[in-house]
Amino acid sequence: MQTDKPLSGQAAMVTGAASGIGRACALLLAQRGATVGLVDRDADGLEILESELRANGALTVIRPADVSNPEAIADAVSELAQALTGLEIAINAAGIEGSLGPLAELEDDALEAPFAVNVRGVFLAMKHEIRAMRKSGGGAIVNMCSIYGVNGQPRFGLYAATKHAVAGLTKTAALENAAAGVRINAVAPGPIATPLLERATGGDPERVVRNIPMRRLGQPEEVARAALWLASSEAGFVTGHLLSVDGGMIAQAANTPD
Repeated sequence: MQTDKPLSGQAAMVTGAASGIGRACALLLAQRGATVGLVDRDADGLEILESELRANGALTVIRPADVSNPEAIADAVSELAQALTGLEIAINAAGIEGSLGPLAELEDDALEAPFAVNVRGVFLAMKHEIRAMRKSGGGAIVNMCSIYGVNGQPRFGLYAATKHAVAGLTKTAALENAAAGVRINAVAPGPIATPLLERATGGDPERVVRNIPMRRLGQPEEVARAALWLASSEAGFVTGHLLSVDGGMIAQAANTPD
C-alpha cells in the first residue's frame, strides 16, 4: 500500500539545513513524513525553517553547530539521535565554495576554510552518523558532492579538491559499512540555483546556463529528490554511488569555460 508519507516514523538529520540544497532536503524529508533534525551554523536560519516546518505539522529538532568543529558536530549528532530516538537517514549538505581563482594566484591559507567545512565537516558528521546507525541496525547517509568532484574546472581548484575528497570518503565509508547495513552514497549536483552559485558567479548565475546541455539551472528541490531516493528503501542495493544531477554536464566530452 503506497502512502504520501513514505518516511513516516523515520528519524533523519540534515547538515547545512538553513539554506540552499540542505533546506530543500529538510523540507522534502518532512513532507514525506520523517522527523527531522536540523543542523547549521546559521541559528537564525534554522529557526525560520523550523517555524515553517512546524506550521505544516512537521516534527523537527534544531541544533545550531559548525560541522567543522569536532566537539560541536559530535554533540549535535548525539543529541539529535537521542531526541529522535535513533537515526536512520542523514544528509550532509553543509558546504562552502571557498576562494576562487587560478591556483597560482591564491593565498597560501586559501585551502583551510573549504577543507574545514567540505572535507572535515563531512568526515566528522559521517563518523558519528555511522556510529549511531550501526547501533540501531542500519541506515542511509547521503553526502553532497559536486560535478567538480568528478572533473576539474578552472578557478574552482580548491572547491574541486574538497569535492574529490568527499567522493573518496563516500566510497570508502560505503565499503567499510556495507555489511553493517549502513548505505553511503553521494549526489553530484551541477549548477543549482542556490546562494552558493550566486556568490560563485559574482551575482550572475544565469551566465553558466550556456554550458549546461539542458540550458537551465537546476533547482534545489531536484537535488533533494535525488538525495531522498538514495536514502530510501527504493535504493536498498545502492551504496558507494555518485549520482549526478547536472543537466547533462558530466556527459559532455569536455568542460567549458564558466
